[in-house]
Amino acid sequence: MHLGMTVDTKRCIGCHTCAVACKVENDLPVDMWYNRLLTVGGKSMDTPSGSYPNCEMSFRTVACQHCENPACVKVCPVGATYKDTETGIVMQNRDRCIGCRYCIAACPYTGVRSFNWEKPTAYTEGSLGGDGIAAHQKHTVEKCTLCSHRVAKGLEPACIAVCPERARAFGDFDDADSEVSKLIRERNYEQLLPEQGTKPSIYYLV
Repeated sequence: MHLGMTVDTKRCIGCHTCAVACKVENDLPVDMWYNRLLTVGGKSMDTPSGSYPNCEMSFRTVACQHCENPACVKVCPVGATYKDTETGIVMQNRDRCIGCRYCIAACPYTGVRSFNWEKPTAYTEGSLGGDGIAAHQKHTVEKCTLCSHRVAKGLEPACIAVCPERARAFGDFDDADSEVSKLIRERNYEQLLPEQGTKPSIYYLV
C-alpha cells in the first residue's frame, strides 16, 4: 500500500478550510500548522502576479510530502521518524523523539515540520482533536501524519472531505483503480522539488 494525496490546483480557491480542519482534528497548539497555504503569484499572500487585466494567481497547500524516499527517516538517530511499512505514511513518534531536529534539517520542504520549544499552549481547556491523536509535548517535533488515527479506522484525512471545491483526493497509489491513481494518469501534475530524489506522495494537479 502506498497512501498519498492529489491536490487540484485548478480547483483550489485558497480558502484555508483544509488547514483549519487539520488544526482542529489534530488539536494543534497555538501558532502551529501542519498544513499551510501558499500563494503562487505576487509577493504577498492572496496577491497575483502581472498587471491588470493580465493577472495570474494560484495556490499550493504544503505539508509533509510523505516521501517514498524520506530524507528525515535516514537521519533520525532514535527511529522517532519512520515510514509505516503498511501504509507508506511517514510517521513521527513523539514519545521517542529526543528533540535533536535532525529531521527538520534534512527535510528539503521548508516549514512542514514544527518543533515545540516550550510546553505547547492549547486554544481551549478541552481537547478539540479527534480520537487517537498523540499528546503534544515540549521539545519534540511534529508534522502531518495524513491523519493516521483516522486512516486506521478506514476514514480519510480531515482535510479531504471539508474542501468546498473537492480539490483534494486521498487513496492508494499502488491500486491502479483508485481515484488518485486515475488522476495522475489522466492529468498533468507537479511534485515539490523532484530533483531531491525524495519521491513525494503528494501530487499537485495542474
